[in-house]
Amino acid sequence: MLEIVNLTKRYEDGYLAVDHMSFKVVSGEIFCLFGANGAGKTTTINLMLNFISPTEGTVLIDGIDVTREPLRSKKHISFVSENVMLYGNFTAFQNLDYFTKLAGKRTLTKADYAKVLKTVGLQEEAFDMKTKNYSKGMRQKLGLAIAFIKDASNILLDEPTAGLDPKSGQEFLELLLRMRDEGKSIFMSTHDIFRAKLIADRVGFMKKGRLGMLKTRQELEGEDLSDLYIQYMEERVEAEAPASA
Repeated sequence: MLEIVNLTKRYEDGYLAVDHMSFKVVSGEIFCLFGANGAGKTTTINLMLNFISPTEGTVLIDGIDVTREPLRSKKHISFVSENVMLYGNFTAFQNLDYFTKLAGKRTLTKADYAKVLKTVGLQEEAFDMKTKNYSKGMRQKLGLAIAFIKDASNILLDEPTAGLDPKSGQEFLELLLRMRDEGKSIFMSTHDIFRAKLIADRVGFMKKGRLGMLKTRQELEGEDLSDLYIQYMEERVEAEAPASA
């Protein structure tokens, strides 16, 4: 389970990027977070991964405080970014072997790697191809394979479907649903409203560091998620506009 408690980040120049945010992502749930560029989504993810320290508040991964026990907490989470960082001169097998051993798993075989690469939908002819020649979709699939084989109980995704073609995007969503059904908690920051509605158990909208309008799958039945998002953003703008003289 991922738990964010009163999370706040104010930078040295006074900019408030995350403003007292609280939410949970429980086991067996996909939570999708929407927000315009600059809303604070990336800062929130950096705080969840302990890449930066909070001004206030706590991030708990399976009950472990990421600030107090960063190494222990990282054993329980896998991260897939919008631009998956791979070693370009390594093949898929070599990248997977490197990152798997870095995560402490040293007994897996090439057959194990091939199985997970097939699971994420990477074509077999790409297994021994250098990843510098990969497409965006192939890179995303390999990134998810790295997260998948780690077998962490929590998955953190930052714009994972950006740039994917329809087929790759559909395969990616099917794998996320499978991981959710295995009991993993999945947090996804995204602009992809269409795909998110297909898989999200809950959604939240973020603006200027604040989280609002949380909706469950049941509450979204019959609703247009795009319209809800635009409505929320417009309401926030009106509420924040200065009164006319």
